[in-house]
Amino acid sequence: MKQITGNSNRIGIWRWLMGGRHGFEGYLYVLHRISGVALLLFLSMHVFFTGSRLLGQETWERLMSMTRGPVFVFLEYLVYCAFIFHAFNGVRLILIELGIAVGRPDHPVFPYRGSIHKQRPLMIVLMIVTGILIALGGFDLLRFPH
Repeated sequence: MKQITGNSNRIGIWRWLMGGRHGFEGYLYVLHRISGVALLLFLSMHVFFTGSRLLGQETWERLMSMTRGPVFVFLEYLVYCAFIFHAFNGVRLILIELGIAVGRPDHPVFPYRGSIHKQRPLMIVLMIVTGILIALGGFDLLRFPH
């Protein structure tokens, strides 16, 4: 009987970040986590900036003047990209969790053939829609500068 040492069964943060053995869907899940954290940071910053209105007109105007530069406009676009990706990937994850995009397995070995043939087209369609909306948002950003 082989003895398992502490290092041989180690998953670690690197495998968590790289999606493990789950392929492209694993990478989408990692991006889902990252976009969720980014949106949480944006929400915190938004509440702080909005709450600064209570500190007076001068403070408000000083903070708002910081948000008019091209760097901040680009950061707003990144928040838009994170929101669109997080929303559509969230729809994909919800459909899979509800069993709508999961087929019956042919063999009880991952990856299940039936589920891949249903999940991959769903993923491709939702990521194409995500890409189109992100491109349209970038076009809108370049066409109508703040």
